[in-house]
Amino acid sequence: MSPPFPLPHPPRASTKTGDEVPAEDASKMVKSVRKLDPEGTKREILRAARAEFAEKGFSGARIDEIGARTKTAKRMIYYYFGNKEGLYIAALEQAYSEIRALERTLELDDLSADDALCRMIDFTFDYEQANVEFVRLISCENMNYARYMKDSKKIREVNSNIIEAIEKILDRGYLDGSFTRHAPPEDVHFMISALCFYRVSNQYTFSEIFGCDLAAPDTSARHKNMIRNAIRSYLRSTEDHD
Repeated sequence: MSPPFPLPHPPRASTKTGDEVPAEDASKMVKSVRKLDPEGTKREILRAARAEFAEKGFSGARIDEIGARTKTAKRMIYYYFGNKEGLYIAALEQAYSEIRALERTLELDDLSADDALCRMIDFTFDYEQANVEFVRLISCENMNYARYMKDSKKIREVNSNIIEAIEKILDRGYLDGSFTRHAPPEDVHFMISALCFYRVSNQYTFSEIFGCDLAAPDTSARHKNMIRNAIRSYLRSTEDHD
């Protein structure tokens, strides 16, 4: 399987202390990499990086901490990812790639439009509730105004799949009469993401203010059904009400 990002050329000497691997060490590192499992090492680094960035944000995260979590030399991390920004972008790419890959296993084409929509909603709800780290990481990048994400073509490419999948569901729904409102697939994705994402990203403040546990099984089941019904009702309506 191809790596999720190109392996950089052997690093050259840099005048920026700590940003790149010194030239004299490059050949030694290349030999060392060949003796290891480079793809496995990169995956471990990215898992640790996602946890570090999700917990502390881009500014607060430290490469030293990521290296300590994986017992990887700091220079090796720079060898694979270039610098801190490169590592952060790769972590975002991996996070989006994983959820989009799982969505492709849902076999939505085998279901009716209504059932496919419900399966998509259920998956998003369950995934985000079980993967708080994903929600925190995306929240961190929103706090950065998507500054780093703009440098990644891959993130836009992998996320186009979800829009295509929803568009196919909607088209089937229009044909069989399940849906009557012609909504852009981006709007439907926005509704699903917003409702599922918020209850995870704001669970602590919401729970503290209103004295409820959003993660409680009965509350989760009720909210999942509520989100299903809200989006389906919207697609079955024909007019906006003032």
